[in-house]
Amino acid sequence: MAKINVKDTEVTIIKIDSVDYISLTDIAKVKNPDANGVIANWMRNRNTIEYPGIWEYLYNPNFKPLEFEGFKNEAGANAFTLSPQKWIESVNAIGIVSKSGRYGGTFAHKDIAFKFASWISVEFELYIVKEFQRLKEDEQKQLGWSAKRELAKINYHIHTDAIKHNLIPAELTAKQTSIIYANEADVLNVALFGITAKEWREANPDLQGNIRDYATINELICLSNMENINAVLINERTLQKERLIKLNQIAIQQMRVLSEVDKQKIFERKEQIIINRLNN
Repeated sequence: MAKINVKDTEVTIIKIDSVDYISLTDIAKVKNPDANGVIANWMRNRNTIEYPGIWEYLYNPNFKPLEFEGFKNEAGANAFTLSPQKWIESVNAIGIVSKSGRYGGTFAHKDIAFKFASWISVEFELYIVKEFQRLKEDEQKQLGWSAKRELAKINYHIHTDAIKHNLIPAELTAKQTSIIYANEADVLNVALFGITAKEWREANPDLQGNIRDYATINELICLSNMENINAVLINERTLQKERLIKLNQIAIQQMRVLSEVDKQKIFERKEQIIINRLNN
């Protein structure tokens, strides 16, 4: 579940089978505190009912078109009423869903939710589309960070395997082994971040997780590369002190390159914005 703030209105977004559904209940409150009444009033309109009906035609193989035609023929009449629950049950809809409980209400696929928002207010529709797009961009950035973090974790297995086969004699106790593992992890921490895991925890007692959980995407890319390189150096029996110096030099060089790439991307984006403005 996520929330976006649209013109001082908090709008809830949930995922159903990895698809975003936006709260019509939250949107309706912009017009009137009686959200259910607003939604029902929207759905009784003939022009309104056609849109979710056609949407179901396109995306729902189990949609019941005959029931939809019945609603469409009755829509607009003074005595016609239609609630989200009645619509869902009658036509076997998937574009609109009804949820109960603390975070319940009526939710709709973003296509239908944006249409409802435009009925409430064209201005509100534009703002909710903008905020929804911002949310998706933030999610993509987080996804990229998570992917890099997972890659670093996977490469760490390669790193620890090299430690196991080259630095840990069979006769060591489990406690001694863990000390060596931690010590080797700190080789990477010191080379890249300049401090050990313990030093970071002591400097940041209020933060959860570890130093790598707060790394930038560029630092995670560099860390992933360093884990592979350190594994190779360990297999080559390179002394730890020598490896630390080499890894630090590699970290400095790679972070400099990644920083230059970021600067170039920013420059190219600004250049494209200028070109677009000139063309318009």
